[in-house]
Amino acid sequence: MASKTDNLLVYDGQCPFCRRYVRWLQLQDAAEELRLIDARGDDPVIDELRSRGFDLNKGMVLKLDAQWYHGADALRVLALLSSPVGVFNRLNRRLFGGHKRAESGYPLLRGLRRLALWVLRRPPLQHSSRRRNTRSCRGGEDDS
Repeated sequence: MASKTDNLLVYDGQCPFCRRYVRWLQLQDAAEELRLIDARGDDPVIDELRSRGFDLNKGMVLKLDAQWYHGADALRVLALLSSPVGVFNRLNRRLFGGHKRAESGYPLLRGLRRLALWVLRRPPLQHSSRRRNTRSCRGGEDDS
């Protein structure tokens, strides 16, 4: 089934911070419909992102009006598009609405994501790096 919108946000659905961010973010008043995609799923967009060189372990990806944003840039654009309704959206806009603030704050958020995944014993995303898969194979034979 074709989507009504080409606007999308790809995030790690097993990261508790990422899930809550996406759930609390309110964009309806500020942007067109945004399709949410779990990076751990099998949506064909995941393969497209990989072919474009995006590393989902290093950040979420936003596609808005045919423009791609990754990591801190995606966070900044989402913050700027946030509805002014609610404490979370106002705080999000204030903290990450500026380029320098998003760039300096995003590594901390990414580190918290890595820590949360480690504590929850969830693996990193496999879509972003084939080297990660080959490095974990010690037998010398490829299972594929």
